[in-house]
Amino acid sequence: MLGPRGGWQALRRCASLPRAQREVRLRVREALAAREPAGEVKVQGWVRSVRSQKEVLFLHINDGSSLENLQVVADPSLENRDLTFGSAVEVQGKLVKSPHRMQNMELKAETIRVVGPCDTWSFPLKTKERHPLEYVRQFPHLRCRNNTLGSLLRIRSEATAAIHSFFQDNGYMHIHTPIITSNDCEGAGELFQIETSNEAREPAEKTHFFNVPAFLTVSGQLHLEVMAGAFTHVFTFGPTFRAENSQSRRHLAEFYMVEAELSFTESLEDIMQVMEDLFKTVTSTVFSKCPRDVELFHKYIAPAQKTKDRLEKTLKNKFVIISYNEAVEILKQASQTFTFKPEWGCDLQTEHEKYLVKHCGEVPVFVINYPYDLKPFYMRDNEDGPQHTVAAVDLLVPGIGELCGGSLREERLPFLESRLQRLGLTDAYQWYLDLRKFGSVPHGGFGMGFERYLQYILGVENIKDVIPFPRFSHSCLL
Repeated sequence: MLGPRGGWQALRRCASLPRAQREVRLRVREALAAREPAGEVKVQGWVRSVRSQKEVLFLHINDGSSLENLQVVADPSLENRDLTFGSAVEVQGKLVKSPHRMQNMELKAETIRVVGPCDTWSFPLKTKERHPLEYVRQFPHLRCRNNTLGSLLRIRSEATAAIHSFFQDNGYMHIHTPIITSNDCEGAGELFQIETSNEAREPAEKTHFFNVPAFLTVSGQLHLEVMAGAFTHVFTFGPTFRAENSQSRRHLAEFYMVEAELSFTESLEDIMQVMEDLFKTVTSTVFSKCPRDVELFHKYIAPAQKTKDRLEKTLKNKFVIISYNEAVEILKQASQTFTFKPEWGCDLQTEHEKYLVKHCGEVPVFVINYPYDLKPFYMRDNEDGPQHTVAAVDLLVPGIGELCGGSLREERLPFLESRLQRLGLTDAYQWYLDLRKFGSVPHGGFGMGFERYLQYILGVENIKDVIPFPRFSHSCLL
């Protein structure tokens, strides 16, 4: 029997024995980026085009890892009737230098296996056609195979990773806030209430599954405030829900929110700096890692908006800061006629937000210190006399309007008790008052709509085209 030393030596001898050469499986992106030819390569993906000539067969295949396709060169004898646009294939061969200037490498095929054929007659996506976004939206199970949606989803993935990296690099802890909640954070009343299938059939006096009414979350903010009381800087990134009966280009019933809370901060400027840094860092990362995907949007989807030039200007300059008072005066002096007349004490409408951004030079604008009565109970009272305001901030961006919203939170127990009492919410938010009794600190935070962010950096008009499976009023496909 081998001892420990003998066993280790045997393993080393086995590891040093020559092994049969194995074929290398490459993603399309890896094959295109290769610097040297390689033998015995396998690439799997979907056919984007087939071109058969007398002496050579050309395929372009894509596996979703890149906007660019990999060209496959093969003997015509490898062609078969199932080798069509949309079919799934596995190609084995050698990676060789391409003679064409527009591509670095191509795959010289030795075998082509059709893994899954595609009925091109009934397949709703057609080769060499640039389908409008409205058309492919009808096919949520297939639209990800469209070039535009493929680019969008790669950008979305990189932006998601960049957001997590930004917060983790800056010392934030990621918190999984609940999707099911008994709190209405915004007080808007536009909630999806949860009930079991049995509860839906039973009389209303029956007990709730959770013993209290439960809803799909509209924000993770209140749960983040709990965690900020222990971990100082926290963030969450997940789905939120609004039951707004709207099919407009701006509204979704399910969308994603990036939210952060910072303890030990007494300055709204601190919150705004995190917002600005987050936006610039994530956008720079996306542009660096997905240049061709971003270019597709800027060149073909929103060329008239000059999105690229506008974003380069945004990344180079500090965001503008104006007060709500200044915003109302700017709007009152505008030559433009608004559908909603701007008045102090009224909320800013989208038309107002877009005008303010234009007035300030088509760069992002922070609007701060909103009227007390406009904002939720948790925002910090500025105690500023007749024009009573709270330490709130909205970030407005060109073409979209509001992108982020945040505030300092009311950490002073007497102020919070008084406001909750006036609103009749004391019992429901006793736990929130407890946070102010047990080691309360000045703190604040913000939320950013992820889909609106993508709309802005890519120039996409309809919010339904920047999410994989859009849910909105009267539509829940798949």
